[in-house]
Amino acid sequence: MRAFVQTDRFVSEVQARRLRPVYVFVGGESFFRRRCREAILEYLVPPELRGFSIFEFDLAETELVEILDRARTPSLMAPFQVFFIAGVKALFARGANQEKLAAVEEYSKNPNPDALLIFIADHISIPADVRKMEMTDKERYQRIRDTLGQYCGIVELSRVEEGQAVRWLTDYCSTHQVKIDAEAARELVDATGGDMTMISKELEKLMLYVDQRRHITLADAETMVLAAKQRSLYELTDAISAKDRVRALKILDALLSAADGEEAAIGHLYLLAKTFRQMLVITERNVRDTRMLWAALWQGFRVPPFAAEAIIQQARRYRSKRELTRAIRLIAKTDLALRSNPPSKRMALEKLVLDLTSDGNAEMAGWQQEELPV
Repeated sequence: MRAFVQTDRFVSEVQARRLRPVYVFVGGESFFRRRCREAILEYLVPPELRGFSIFEFDLAETELVEILDRARTPSLMAPFQVFFIAGVKALFARGANQEKLAAVEEYSKNPNPDALLIFIADHISIPADVRKMEMTDKERYQRIRDTLGQYCGIVELSRVEEGQAVRWLTDYCSTHQVKIDAEAARELVDATGGDMTMISKELEKLMLYVDQRRHITLADAETMVLAAKQRSLYELTDAISAKDRVRALKILDALLSAADGEEAAIGHLYLLAKTFRQMLVITERNVRDTRMLWAALWQGFRVPPFAAEAIIQQARRYRSKRELTRAIRLIAKTDLALRSNPPSKRMALEKLVLDLTSDGNAEMAGWQQEELPV
């Protein structure tokens, strides 16, 4: 489980206090970043001293030289200090940044032994299969390796494969004396798009839900995690397919105003993409009723029974496969934007809804010869 190995190694270094003075966390998977942070707090900083020991900076707002000066200065209030430094992208912006990189190198060679610096490069998205990494992200990652990687520890925070996420669910439940059925684990991973942060949060809700029973079934997953979200998502696709922009934006606002808020954006987008792919299959196979629907959609790609009639009706509103192809392309483009740490996930999703409810003839004309994204 490659995605977990890097984090486990860092946690073991924290436990043993065999730390390098500076690390770079590369990747946008917040589940692993939180896991590393929790280890730092647990083993390095007593709770009563955290107000004096933990510092958060962003290179877009604070000069690097100021942060390094703070790190070099021993604290009278705390025996150990940790500096979390976001905005690593600023170190590689156009302009004379060699001095900044040289300053980090100089600090790493003569560090304050009672301080730990963590640079956070969450503007880079590392997929579960690194061969599928976007070229821009590859280039950014290589620049970090060629510079900061020469004198800082690198910790990859990548996405996980669905099989790894299912295995983690099973292992985690086992250590907490809870049994989870394989179908429930797979459905939970599928519904959240393999986002480990969402998976862990939804699992917490499920464990509270089953409580004394200590057994999570597929029905539990559908009841607590999936049904409400899927119903809302099918309401959203219904408004989108009807080109009802106002209703679609209201439904989106309700989804994003729920408990998970913008953190659930990736999961919402995954379900939206899945629904449009289902509609594409329905259109290609000319599905007219639920009997034909079950035959057209394979195991693991079927819709919930309550949505069967609705999705057939929604698919009929699209005049051609090309319209559905355009929608899938727009969703894929938004998915890339969300994984690139945008200023606002809400704005990215609102723009998607506006695009999906527009006519889009000009875009489709330009995409006629392009291949459908996988």
